[in-house]
Amino acid sequence: MRPRFELADVISRFGSELIARTKLTPLQLKVLGKIAQCRTAALGGHEEVCDSCGTVRYSYNSCGDRHCPKCQAAKQVIWIDDLMQTTLPVKHYHVVFTLPHQLNTVCLHNQRMYYDLLFAAAWNTLRSFGYSHNGVETGAVAVLHTWGQNLSLHPHLHCIVPAAGYALDGRWKNIGAAGKYLYPVHQLSAASKGKFLDSLKRALRKRNELSLFNDKLQKAYKTRWVVFCEPSLASAHYVVKYLGQYTHRVAITNQRILNIHNNRVTFISKDYRDKAVKKPVTLDGVEFLRRFTIHILPRRFVKIRRFGIYNPTLIRNHKLQFVPKEKPDIQAIIKQQNGPETKLERITRLTGTNPCLCPVCKTGRMVIVRELPRIRSPGVLPLKQPPQTTT
Repeated sequence: MRPRFELADVISRFGSELIARTKLTPLQLKVLGKIAQCRTAALGGHEEVCDSCGTVRYSYNSCGDRHCPKCQAAKQVIWIDDLMQTTLPVKHYHVVFTLPHQLNTVCLHNQRMYYDLLFAAAWNTLRSFGYSHNGVETGAVAVLHTWGQNLSLHPHLHCIVPAAGYALDGRWKNIGAAGKYLYPVHQLSAASKGKFLDSLKRALRKRNELSLFNDKLQKAYKTRWVVFCEPSLASAHYVVKYLGQYTHRVAITNQRILNIHNNRVTFISKDYRDKAVKKPVTLDGVEFLRRFTIHILPRRFVKIRRFGIYNPTLIRNHKLQFVPKEKPDIQAIIKQQNGPETKLERITRLTGTNPCLCPVCKTGRMVIVRELPRIRSPGVLPLKQPPQTTT
């Protein structure tokens, strides 16, 4: 069911005012424009007719942008299905690395550098602990999130770490304290803090920018950093489903937007200071949109990364031999016997819904009869930065 209010509605209503107040980057303008036009006549589409009952349906094209809340569901289920093929049949731990808000100005100054250093510091910490505590090469699948519940800037990494690894002599070895914890969180916090701040100082010094943010770094050194680690999760199938909740999320979903009224936007937010109770939060419409734009990632930035024994290059080259599953994979055997499934068959299997099935008679097949060209609608916001005037 289509939500009453959508992010596209917020952009159409407050986008022009945001552009007038704030200087946005070309990428931010492009993303906002694509979200505003997603599944509208502006992007074109096609007309479908049921071959059984004659029902006519018009479908408009999606924008496909990774920041669009409408375009992530199908990508998410396909990503989960792909990861299922390479997930180890062992227990996993959920580890979250967070950064203090004192460094947010550095993040806004150079997001690509900042997020790359976060990925590197988190994996270097996990890898060094794997060798120092258990003498193994382990792995991780890390997903970057940049937002808090109220759309504030809050960069953090969700990592799924297998409770196993390869020892120096090549033997397979299980790790973790009987499923209760992976590593002491206070040691993880201290180690990741040191690695990240050291690498950040070196990166800023290399760019001759250390003096601009040195006071922020000094405050960060004095701040207590937090690394969260849950007890080991269940089966590998559950692990992938669990991680899938985080992979293709965007800063705000359409379902969380409650109302747009009197130049203000009201949305649902979890209050983690009050046992994660869901509460309504109201922001000025332009401020709401401004906060959303700071979570638009740099162009071609990879937000989901695999490390160690989950490195896709090692898996593809068969340099690591995973422990075989205890039971044969029946679905894989059937797939090999029947040949590769089509994209439609895969979507139907993963979602339980056949998009080509007639929504009225439930038996006919929707057939595309004509393409709908793109339309320049006056209702679509022309997102362009106004030219700068000089005096």
